[in-house]
Amino acid sequence: MALWSEDAQYFEHPSKLLANGAAEIRERHVAGFRDAKPVGELISRVVLGNRVIDHERVTRTFPEGRGQLEVVAIYEVGEKTIDRAWFLFGSPDFEET
Repeated sequence: MALWSEDAQYFEHPSKLLANGAAEIRERHVAGFRDAKPVGELISRVVLGNRVIDHERVTRTFPEGRGQLEVVAIYEVGEKTIDRAWFLFGSPDFEET
């Protein structure tokens, strides 16, 4: 959490506020890691000025079962920390059992 500013904001793109402040962002991360085996894979990264754009593949357990989805994350970096972030979520693909 040292990478996030205390007043950082976390959005579902374009403007749906999901978490306001480092404490709320931490809670989202803690909840995500309660999954038995979450896996994140960085597919690509682009740095443009003070923005970092990541394309990721996330494998986790959804209410419907284990699956993968692709995520695009856009981080806006201030002096030393992330000030704002936007996330675009793809639709999950579920593993066959």
